[in-house]
Amino acid sequence: MERNLKNVLVISFGFLLLFTAYGGLQSLQSSLNSEEGLGVASLSVLYAALILSSMFLPPILIKKLGCKWTIAISMCCYIAFSLGNFYASWYTLIPTSVILGLGGAPLWSAKCTYLTIAGTSYAEKAGKNAKDIINQYFGVFFLVFQSSGIWGNLISSLILSQSSTKVDISEEDLECCGAYNCLTDSTNTTGSAKPSNSLIYTLLGVYTASGVLAVLLVIIFLDQIKSDQAETEKEKLEAPSFWSTFLATFRHLKDKRQCLLIPLTMYSGFEQGFLSGDYTKVYVTCALGIQYVGYVMICFAAVNSLCSLLFGKISQFTGRKFLFALATVTNTACIIALLVWKPHPKQLAVFFVFPALWGLSDAVWQTQTNGLYGILFEKHKEAAFANYRLWESLGFVIAFGYSTKLQAYIKLYILLSVLVLSMVTYGAVEYLEAKRSTGTPAATKKENGGSHSQETCM
Repeated sequence: MERNLKNVLVISFGFLLLFTAYGGLQSLQSSLNSEEGLGVASLSVLYAALILSSMFLPPILIKKLGCKWTIAISMCCYIAFSLGNFYASWYTLIPTSVILGLGGAPLWSAKCTYLTIAGTSYAEKAGKNAKDIINQYFGVFFLVFQSSGIWGNLISSLILSQSSTKVDISEEDLECCGAYNCLTDSTNTTGSAKPSNSLIYTLLGVYTASGVLAVLLVIIFLDQIKSDQAETEKEKLEAPSFWSTFLATFRHLKDKRQCLLIPLTMYSGFEQGFLSGDYTKVYVTCALGIQYVGYVMICFAAVNSLCSLLFGKISQFTGRKFLFALATVTNTACIIALLVWKPHPKQLAVFFVFPALWGLSDAVWQTQTNGLYGILFEKHKEAAFANYRLWESLGFVIAFGYSTKLQAYIKLYILLSVLVLSMVTYGAVEYLEAKRSTGTPAATKKENGGSHSQETCM
């Protein structure tokens, strides 16, 4: 096997093992650690730390440690979060959430840097176009990585379904499920009683072992980047200082289009936060049991992945406006339905319909919003995508932050309001672009044909 491809596969399967654990844990936080809202509080802190980490840590760590050891050490931050869940309390989960958040940005930046260098290196040797090879390497990475959402949730469901303490849920208890859920820390004290400690420890043991395997895989099998390549990359990383990057991020807000895209970008964090923090708790865990959370999130991940691929292909024919309209209608219908639906175990299929439709919408929010940023701000991509990460993460922080303070129906109304605002401001962006591109066929062609481009390092 060609050496660079081997390294790409090592990174890909390392991330698969790592995020199999983290993805499964994130889906379970609001249900597994519901006391005093500890689970969602930890996720809120995690994304806040990720915002800070994105601003200054990646260049520093990659410069000092190199890509391989930055990846390995950052992966250890994720393992710390798994260990913190063994004895979940405010004194263990919050600090380990901060550690994971700080390690998140360097991990992804180092991965992007390594794959870019590997692709460039092979292209030079083979006499091929570097951009084509790099795109192929990222394609291989995401092909392997995207399945982590399926495996992590499958593991949790298979293990937690072994619980022997299943209780019949009374109709009175079911009244506490859904949009108008009872405001208690124990909405899952019905048939979805918390699994035994032995099952929880088994699950956490599997997740921790998966993370450790990821680190060992990288340490043992991932090659160091050659010194001349590393030095070249260091020079690139040193070029923009922390303060210049920091200021460029906020200076980019002078662009009216960037300001108008803030609601849409934050909505991406809001809607993902609702699904993983609220839908899994007050609908699935409350009415069916915590063992079903994994199966429901598998449905979301599978549909999301397939639709991301599909929409990337068809966007060149439909244009982005049609896809944004499709996602808006689908998400709005889901929100309204969730407001009136009373979850009941007899309606098992319905519990999977919502995450499937949510996955379809999320595929549009992820691919098309990333593509929109790449097209609108082609000359200032670094500052633009820094804003993307900043505002999406802020959406996560807010969504998880108020998760335990408000009833689900209020959060659904907030979600609907932000969605409406997002579409109004997005429409304004399209209007400005239409005015700007009037009389420039090339720009119009680029808008229609390039709407599926994505930022691979996100």
